[in-house]
Amino acid sequence: MKPIRLLLPILFMCLFSITACKKDKTPGPAGATGAQGATGAQGATGATGAAGPQGPAGPAGGPVGATGPTGATGATGATGATGATGLTGATGATGPA
Repeated sequence: MKPIRLLLPILFMCLFSITACKKDKTPGPAGATGAQGATGAQGATGATGAAGPQGPAGPAGGPVGATGPTGATGATGATGATGATGLTGATGATGPA
């Protein structure tokens, strides 16, 4: 029983002295900033994004223009060939005597 009874006060004194030492010390001045490290390798190119939505349809073509004027009458064609002579007609009836 005696060793346990002395162990607790000794541990308490050790912890108290350790914490007491750390509180008394003030931090020293800050050290100089270290040099900039080298730039790392470039990462891989990201995946292509999805296509954007289709835009609205544009207006239909412009308005239809007015009908143009009627063209001039063409020249008269050449006269056609003379037709064939018709058949001789039937002899007429004899007149009164």
